[in-house]
Amino acid sequence: MTSKRLDCLICGHDAQQQSQAVIIELKQWSESQPSAGTNEVVTWLGGQLSDVLHPSAQVGQYSQYLTDVHTAFNGTDAAIGLHACAFLHNYMFKPADAILEPKFANLLQQYPIYGAQQEEELGTYLQQRLAGGNGQSILQRIDAGRYRPSKKLLEHVDNIMRKKSTYVLLDDQLLVYDRVRTAVLDAQENQVKTAILIQGGPGTGKSVIALHLLNDLLRRDVKAHYATGSKAFTENLRSQFSSRSNGFFTYFNAYGQAIPNSLDVVICDEAHRIRSSSNSRFTRPEQRSELPQVEELLQVAWVSVFFIDDYQRVRPGEIGSYSSLKQAAEQQGVIIAEFKLEAQFRCAGSSGFINWLNNTLGIQRTANVLWGTSQGYDFQIISSPVQIEEILEQRRQEGHTARMVAGFCWPWSDPLPDGQLVENITIETDEFSYHRPWNAKDNAGRLAPGIPKTSLWATAPGGINQVGCIYTAQGFEFDYVGVIVGTDLVYRQQQGGWVAQGSASSDTAINNYRVRPQEQLEFLRNTYKVLMTRGTQGCYVYFQDEETGRFFQTRME
Repeated sequence: MTSKRLDCLICGHDAQQQSQAVIIELKQWSESQPSAGTNEVVTWLGGQLSDVLHPSAQVGQYSQYLTDVHTAFNGTDAAIGLHACAFLHNYMFKPADAILEPKFANLLQQYPIYGAQQEEELGTYLQQRLAGGNGQSILQRIDAGRYRPSKKLLEHVDNIMRKKSTYVLLDDQLLVYDRVRTAVLDAQENQVKTAILIQGGPGTGKSVIALHLLNDLLRRDVKAHYATGSKAFTENLRSQFSSRSNGFFTYFNAYGQAIPNSLDVVICDEAHRIRSSSNSRFTRPEQRSELPQVEELLQVAWVSVFFIDDYQRVRPGEIGSYSSLKQAAEQQGVIIAEFKLEAQFRCAGSSGFINWLNNTLGIQRTANVLWGTSQGYDFQIISSPVQIEEILEQRRQEGHTARMVAGFCWPWSDPLPDGQLVENITIETDEFSYHRPWNAKDNAGRLAPGIPKTSLWATAPGGINQVGCIYTAQGFEFDYVGVIVGTDLVYRQQQGGWVAQGSASSDTAINNYRVRPQEQLEFLRNTYKVLMTRGTQGCYVYFQDEETGRFFQTRME
């Protein structure tokens, strides 16, 4: 259920003839530097200094994961004892070495590391756990093991969910919830496969239902996963539920090698981001899948749940439209259940705002032609992004969450050597001067203290100092959002309406010559709709293009 691979696993018996296994993480490192991260150090990786997990933290996660979900290590029979360490065979430890900092003391005690001068100590560590040898039968038990979450892991996630859950399911949300539970029972009793397709726009509670489902199913001893196509969203969930939740919060591309029906339920949030294939240029030959990604998701579980919004597809390759998913389910011969979520829980509960935005952006014709300030949602056109940030700061002082986002109209640079971010977003006018960095890149390498990783930008306190793009903002919500509309999407009355200017985009997925102008227009409309619907209580917008701003203004009372 994961593409992660161990470097080395040794099986055997200890002196008391108890079954044991030891994971050894191998590193070619020769030095490291301090990192501001709790579990990170800085070392050279891919030609640059990067924040990376401390070897003890990395191998410790592997050990915890296997103990949590692998039947050989958590089964009803005598579980195999699992241990983990790291061997840095080129590393000569020095006094006050970054890798031996006091903050790693507990990790090092539980998952020790050995350097080039500690081969003998490593041998002693292995001897204490594997002196009895005869590991062949243990290896066979591990090889025959299956995915099954342990009781301790289920209790851990349930405790966190109970503390975090502040939502009550209402109306059509509860209908979806009950239908999934019915499908699970049908699968358990009659081995019937079901695909449940749920349409819902921004703020209709798709993720709320998905999390409720996951928690309830896990408590009922149902093997369930929560999968998305967004690294930012998935990593944020993992950080909220701790690293032990990695076995539940996964990605759409995690199932290429999975055994069919090895899960009871796979919950696919933001299924519009499903791609044509799980393979990428980084996929090893032995791990490549010949199936379309949607078929992998349909095959891995008895019940597949898809939460979809056709108007949130924002880049080529995302093929998870409602019709394509339904067609794939029909071809697999599974029972199909269909739902549509209507109630609005974002934008101050105003479905009228969503309808007006669809109409104004030309996404969908609706009866909501004009937007009035008296309709409960605080939507304003602001004359500068500087002023928007002042308003957002005021909202934060009042205790609200707020973030600044923008269309992808500026380049996105790697960090400077000291880990600071480049202020790529530059807007100069006679009235104001605005300079801000994007949130950190996913492969940013070393980051200065206070700058969150891209996956944590939406929730970490330091995220307020950067501007988010569509790829880090999609899937999240804030009380208030500020939006910079660039010149990649403009309104031109003389040309008949909305026009995509791909050349103004710095997103290679949009300005690619293979993307037709009509596709560019669809993706950019969807992008700005997503950005403008991140706020639950208010949205403040700056238009870089004057004619576009004037057109929006004519659609407001």
